Amino acid sequence: MAGNYEYEDGPTTEGGAVNDNGNGTGYDPNFVPDSVKSFVAHLYRHIREKNVYEIHQMYESSFQTLSERLFKDTPWPSVEAVSHYVDNDHVFCLLYREMWFRHLYARLSPTLRQRIDSWDNYCSLFQVVLHGVVNMQLPNQWLWDMVDEFVYQFQSFCQYRAKMKSKSELEISLLKQFDQANYAWNVYGVLNFLQALVEKSAIIQILEQEKEGLEQFTATDGYDYSGGSNVLKVLGYFSIVGLLRVHCLLGDYQTGLKCLLPIDITQQGVYTSVIGSHITTIYHYGFANLMMRRYVDAIREFNKMLLYIYKTKQYHQKSPQYEQILKKNEQMYALLAISLSLCPQVKLVEETVNSQLREKYGEKMIRMQRYDDEAFAIYDELFSYACPKFITPSASSFDEPLVNYNQDAYRLQLKLFLYEVKQQQLLSGVRTFMKVYSTISLSKLANYMEVDEPTLRTILMTYKHKTHSVDFEGKVTSNADVDFYIDDDMIHVSESKPVKQYGDYFLRQIVKLEGVINDMDRVKLE
Repeated sequence: MAGNYEYEDGPTTEGGAVNDNGNGTGYDPNFVPDSVKSFVAHLYRHIREKNVYEIHQMYESSFQTLSERLFKDTPWPSVEAVSHYVDNDHVFCLLYREMWFRHLYARLSPTLRQRIDSWDNYCSLFQVVLHGVVNMQLPNQWLWDMVDEFVYQFQSFCQYRAKMKSKSELEISLLKQFDQANYAWNVYGVLNFLQALVEKSAIIQILEQEKEGLEQFTATDGYDYSGGSNVLKVLGYFSIVGLLRVHCLLGDYQTGLKCLLPIDITQQGVYTSVIGSHITTIYHYGFANLMMRRYVDAIREFNKMLLYIYKTKQYHQKSPQYEQILKKNEQMYALLAISLSLCPQVKLVEETVNSQLREKYGEKMIRMQRYDDEAFAIYDELFSYACPKFITPSASSFDEPLVNYNQDAYRLQLKLFLYEVKQQQLLSGVRTFMKVYSTISLSKLANYMEVDEPTLRTILMTYKHKTHSVDFEGKVTSNADVDFYIDDDMIHVSESKPVKQYGDYFLRQIVKLEGVINDMDRVKLE
């Protein structure tokens, strides 16, 4: 089995490798343990043979196990040290360095030079994919990780560059040099690579043709079983999600959602074949809709994703992504709590998710709907915990006193969000009265709310505006569970009634009954 290649050497050799690689005398980039020689040789062979199953096993299992045993707090051997074990193959060396840098980012703190070198490696790798002949099949997990890590390292670089106070003179000098040349991790370069992968792969046209039955991209999970390569097509597909994520980090939610349009997230797709891709897509889609007041869309997708994680997380416990799955799960519960507090559409949430939500945020959600100072503090707390790590993509002015500006983008998004929450404050009173009355005169409601009629009309118009949104087709949809119209001086209220899910109810009761019967069977009657 591929997953056992790292165990081919005896314990004495591995023990020496640990000591030589950072836990003892220091890191030697040219020292290659026998198990690493075996790993790269086998991985290279499987890539040449297009053995996707074995590649996946080695990538997911062997690489992680070797990293944990030999390179827990040091980098892997340099690419120069292992290249002659793989015939100095240029593409394999680029793939190895991609894994090398990803391990470095996960375990250590990369230097500025290492950040630049990683950018250069991604440029070289993507140039080969875009303009070369790539005759290999790689697992979707690896291809997703490439795009995911590419965006993460861009985000990390922006955060690093924005912490100017702690920079040395050498770091500042290098940053000046690269910023003047608009070189490494430039926002336009990142977006251009992702967009180029989307366009060169023709993935948008492929997905459109698939709807007409002319393509089988989703049915084969993006793999090419006719002897071709899946690399460009799947990288292009995942780059659609990468574009959504980058635009969310920049605070451009409209463009992010527009980039995601080719993927129908209401259906299973290649993005659901990798748990990290699935979660990232829905998390950013939901967050973008939340910030654009499309609360129903956000609630609906958060609910589906949280239910999916609840049912499947036990199968991912040994996955390297497990901790990230749990973190995103908690963040999405916080975002769902925010969404439901601003738009009380509990009927859209499945009972299992609702139960978990009440357990985690039940008391806070009650306080959030009061719209007092404590409520705003809770909104602030949940938003800060659950939002993406926003970035400022531009460099600071080196002529001015050096300051840290890594929190500026976050503070701006928080300010915009809390401003929206504050605007919702008056609307909570309107909604409360509309839940009570089916018809009520303007004068009577104005009296109850202690405002004059012109002010009430303004509030009602604001309610209409804040509870409706426009989709990409120009269609106006309502997020409100309580709506109204005004005829002369009378307000007519129409409250949407939740559709009762009798089938789900009976299924749940049947499962409970079976549980009771099983418990009774285990009891021995004396």
